[in-house]
Amino acid sequence: MKPNIVMMISHDSGRKFENYGYRVATPNITALANAGVQFDNYFCPAPQCSPSRSSILTGLYPHNNGMMGLAHLGFCISPGITTLPDELRKNGYYTVLAGLSHETINTVPPVADRVFSSTTALGYDDYIPVPGERAPEVADRVVEFLTAHRHDARPFYLNVGFFETHRDFDEYQSVADDPQAVEVFDFLPDVSAVREDIALFNGSLKVLDYAVGRICAALDNTGLRDNTIVVFTTDHGVAFPLAKGALKTAGLETALIIALPGKSALTGRRQALLCNIDLMPTLLELVGASCPPQLDGKSFAALLQTSCDEGRDAFFTELTWHDRYHPMRGVRTRDYSYVKNFADGPQVYVPVDAHLSPSGQAVRDRLYVPNVAEELYDLARDPLETHNLIEHPDYQAVATALREKVAAWMHETNDPLLNGPVPGTGSTRWAQEIAAGRAYPGRDAWIRKQENAS
Repeated sequence: MKPNIVMMISHDSGRKFENYGYRVATPNITALANAGVQFDNYFCPAPQCSPSRSSILTGLYPHNNGMMGLAHLGFCISPGITTLPDELRKNGYYTVLAGLSHETINTVPPVADRVFSSTTALGYDDYIPVPGERAPEVADRVVEFLTAHRHDARPFYLNVGFFETHRDFDEYQSVADDPQAVEVFDFLPDVSAVREDIALFNGSLKVLDYAVGRICAALDNTGLRDNTIVVFTTDHGVAFPLAKGALKTAGLETALIIALPGKSALTGRRQALLCNIDLMPTLLELVGASCPPQLDGKSFAALLQTSCDEGRDAFFTELTWHDRYHPMRGVRTRDYSYVKNFADGPQVYVPVDAHLSPSGQAVRDRLYVPNVAEELYDLARDPLETHNLIEHPDYQAVATALREKVAAWMHETNDPLLNGPVPGTGSTRWAQEIAAGRAYPGRDAWIRKQENAS
């Protein structure tokens, strides 16, 4: 009998979990990691919700599947693109979506409609709505589903989406950590506003962790764990400045834990470089299903079945639209990150929710200076990616090779950016922030401001 698949995905969490070395109490996610294989160099290609999730769903980079921006702002997966639940359904699976989803397909709704998900049109047989999509209520519905389907003859694929750890964090005050005891992210300053922000974020993490624990316990209690592949992953980096929305480690890093059924299943950690476009072909191989042709992703099933720990040489990175237009394309290897900027914008793009946050207010002034055409970072020597080496004489061979790699990829995939700016709709809050002098106003206005200040 083919194994069931339960895939849990959290929102804006990166790798900020106890089992990844972050100082927070997430014992249930740690227990799942100990029971399976944890991937320590797993990344998304796009550091925002819908584009990253669409890559998981299709095995394609966002501009190849069509979702170059947020679902509720009019972007969608293109017609004719097959999805993971589509392929599993072809192979006899009952496919179900529970809770949060931030993907649409084959439709461009009016912005006023703010459609967040196409639900069953994404390839699911059924959709279990959860108002608010908070982890405790999602877990309630998932436990009910597992109890009701514990004796099904047909295998099921259950995609479980949690709101946590998306902003805002105020509702997690009762479970927040002590601000003085938190671990401040290495890319942010150690000031009280940042500590208080992280303390609330940690509260959200703990709520998420408890829900994951309840679902894992239900798998055990129903006996389903013995024939279920359990996956836990995240969509992109945390919703803090210099993370979500940035083509940097903190924005692209994602967690992945896969626990295969059976007492002989491998456990441990893998260091292979992987991208979330690789998850769809991996799951299909694990259940004996054929993989659709021309996917960008490659299966890493061997890393779960043998002692192999070999992954990618590189993966491509991209940002087009989030709540503002900020087109970028890049490539990341184990050693380097190269980024090309296609329009005027701030040195670091920050989504508006992070911009408005206490952490955003603490750092945004130094980030809102004009960007440059190209960026190159030596990841071993500069893990925080603060020293741009694009003009350094010792790195010209690396810069040329990666620049050409990105250009070739864009042409081979007919990247829409090659035809000029990609249309889209941004958040109205940016105009308000720019008018108030709190956001990047554009290169010319920024130069005038500097001249007036001097």
